[in-house]
Amino acid sequence: MNLKNICLGALALSMVNGVAFAGALDEPDNMAPFFTDSSMKTMKPMEEFKMVFMAMPKEKQDAMMKECNDAAMSKPHAEFCANVHALGGSK
Repeated sequence: MNLKNICLGALALSMVNGVAFAGALDEPDNMAPFFTDSSMKTMKPMEEFKMVFMAMPKEKQDAMMKECNDAAMSKPHAEFCANVHALGGSK
């Protein structure tokens, strides 16, 4: 009986923690303004990208920069993170 409860508790904890790991780069509402299409395949030109990024609250900018500095998070968002890194010095 105790083993069953421990396993269920571990499963529930892992499911809750999995949701907690979703970050700024995984939120469609955060990412959509940087793309020209609803499928988020074509990124806006750098000038428009910069305007969108600079219009965001500083907390979101910082969260995106932090995630782009994490190799695991930045890999699926390489092009996006390259633009974020290019803007890093202009803040």
